Amino acid sequence: MRLSGKAAIVTGGANGIGRATCLLFAEEGAEVFLADRDGDGANETVRMIESLGGRAKCIQADTSVEAQCQDVVAECIKTYGQVNVLVNNAAAFVLKGLEATPEDWQQVMATNVFGYAYMMRFAAEQMKRQGGGAIVNVGSISSVIAQAGLLTYNATKGAVLQLTRCAALDLSPHAIRVNCVCPGTVWTKQVAKMAAESGWTKEQTAAQIGAMQIMKRVAEPREIAYPILFLASDESSFCTGSMLFADGGYTAQ
Repeated sequence: MRLSGKAAIVTGGANGIGRATCLLFAEEGAEVFLADRDGDGANETVRMIESLGGRAKCIQADTSVEAQCQDVVAECIKTYGQVNVLVNNAAAFVLKGLEATPEDWQQVMATNVFGYAYMMRFAAEQMKRQGGGAIVNVGSISSVIAQAGLLTYNATKGAVLQLTRCAALDLSPHAIRVNCVCPGTVWTKQVAKMAAESGWTKEQTAAQIGAMQIMKRVAEPREIAYPILFLASDESSFCTGSMLFADGGYTAQ
């Protein structure tokens, strides 16, 4: 198993890509420690993992708050004695343009940028003591393309790429690899909510949004969990500072 003997922190593990990643990591032998503001959802992920015979613990935490990021890492160490993998996945979906208020900017920056940086700092401190580790940041196609009306979100996802590259450079001497997965449209709770607001079914969403991908569909969360697993595992031992696009070919056009 690709993560046997490793402890992995996954933020935003209560649903969507985060939950799928937690489940896959557990299947691959990892001891999973997940954090999410949605405590009930996080506990449900733990129950799902345990029902499959895996090991998992969770903490209710808001990764936009520095002290709570420190608590996440400390509790993982207390539980498993180590931190080998960090997946920064928690995100705030503030989808606005120039009309965004200071409060909008604070919310989206605090989670999508500051939270990623805080988690990397505290996880890296432990990884340095252990002699290495792997960090995977979840970016987006929005990291590299312009999208109308999404200035707030795209700005933060663009920042995730630079966080990844700079951290990869800084942490390389400590045998800590830092990479980024950039998904396209994925059928998550957030996308389902947007579809419902538009009056679309899942099938209609796939037809409308999926048409923008070469593969003409949207992804399931597990299809993003596999690229995350690759970058978290030793199979990607010569990868750092890289972007792995899992976007159905969107950015290839």
